Amino acid sequence: MHILLIEPSYYTRYPPLGLLKLASYHRREGDTVELIRGCSFPDRKPDKVYITSLFTWGWTEVWESVRYYKSLFPTAEICLGGIYASLMPEHAKLSGADQVHIGLVKQAEDLLPAYDLVPQWKWSILFASRGCPNRCPFCAVPRLEGRLNSCKESIKHLVYPGHNRLILWDNNILASPSWGSVVAEAIQLGIAVDYNQGLDAKLVTPEIAETVSKLKMPCVRLAYDFKAKSKYVKNAIELLTSKGIRGREILVYVLYNFNDTPDDFFERVRDVLTWGAVVFPMRFEPLDSMTRNKYISPSWDKNRLEMIEKVRRVLGFSGTLPPYSYLIERFSKATGFDEAFSEPERLFDNGTKRRAHKVYNRGLMNGERNWRVVVPMFTGKQW
Repeated sequence: MHILLIEPSYYTRYPPLGLLKLASYHRREGDTVELIRGCSFPDRKPDKVYITSLFTWGWTEVWESVRYYKSLFPTAEICLGGIYASLMPEHAKLSGADQVHIGLVKQAEDLLPAYDLVPQWKWSILFASRGCPNRCPFCAVPRLEGRLNSCKESIKHLVYPGHNRLILWDNNILASPSWGSVVAEAIQLGIAVDYNQGLDAKLVTPEIAETVSKLKMPCVRLAYDFKAKSKYVKNAIELLTSKGIRGREILVYVLYNFNDTPDDFFERVRDVLTWGAVVFPMRFEPLDSMTRNKYISPSWDKNRLEMIEKVRRVLGFSGTLPPYSYLIERFSKATGFDEAFSEPERLFDNGTKRRAHKVYNRGLMNGERNWRVVVPMFTGKQW
């Protein structure tokens, strides 16, 4: 049987991990496989077509793929899966797919993905656990994966030969009882590690900070979703920096446009900058959003949301707000959101930003890690 694997033409930085696992599964069953991105004619007529999906706002590209391959191969079974299909199965059924699969394919979950289908990709992506003990109201994980489960004791069999980086997509790796053994293997492998979904600040202890400092991690990620998490985020940053991890190597996702207010968001941004870490403003999208960046929560308005984007473009770097001296000063002096986020271009009037960049660049010469290398590595398109 010939299996056709389709990744729709939506934007993504990563290869389709689920499809690569399905490729390994079907090869084990004796089938042939072929991977295509977007709508194109395959080398062989397929017996079955798997189409994956990502975020709900990418549904139009998904429907385009379903209809294209349905018309091209009317006798082949079209199976649609992935995040969008799992979150909005009734809507996904309207695409014309023969089958809509919800959740994971258990038979393929613990298989080494067929990375030979994406030879330009050099990083191994894996889950050492699934789910999360937290039930954050803005997060899709409780619906997609449930509580913490499927905790692996070993991950070495999921690292592809020749890959030079390990990306863990665990939703809460520190909550896993097997976290220690997973980290020990990562250290033994000697390759760079990225905890892509971030570390739960509440669970960071001196021992965990010490262990993390031994990993080859260009960037440590945390999240600051609510003001009530302030003491945990501050403590995590202090513990990590005390073990030799520079503040500019710590990226903190700061949620906004959810149940917060602009001033609440301003205070959390100010906190992170004051603590010496890098802010990544993370705009909330409803789990059933069909168009990206259209939702505006009751406490926000279009103008203030655009103010954030302007500050990110004018004063930040690659969408982040690093702890530049002029940003720390600006947010420390501001009395609220409107003052901190208004007229960012005025900093250019007296050359403040240029002088700050000179000071920062001098720091690089003294061994400071170049954030301009770290940020694109994790926010730029890699796939």
